[in-house]
Amino acid sequence: MASPQSSSRHQEQDAACPVVESLEQIGSQWRLAVLHTLLGGEHRFNELKRATGANARTLSRVLDDLGEMGFVERRLEEDAPIATYYSLTDKGESLEPVFDEIACWADSWLDEEELEER
Repeated sequence: MASPQSSSRHQEQDAACPVVESLEQIGSQWRLAVLHTLLGGEHRFNELKRATGANARTLSRVLDDLGEMGFVERRLEEDAPIATYYSLTDKGESLEPVFDEIACWADSWLDEEELEER
């Protein structure tokens, strides 16, 4: 029979699983940068590249991953010149309060020197 302590620890781990799973989906540096940038509205590929600092290969992979997970949608405009636009889906837009909370936390707990170094 499990001790009350180990049972409590197991419950804490079960509660953390959705957090861990969520961070695995959105938690990479580039995914977060793209999602945060797209909160400002639709962007073309090169605009995202400039805004995030990602190289083309990395950005392409991240956009594909975010699209497969349902956070980002792609729109192709076939007029000359052909342009590809990216925007958040409803699922992606639902992350806005999460980014707001992270920003509040950063304001409280990260000092300005740390932020400037990044």
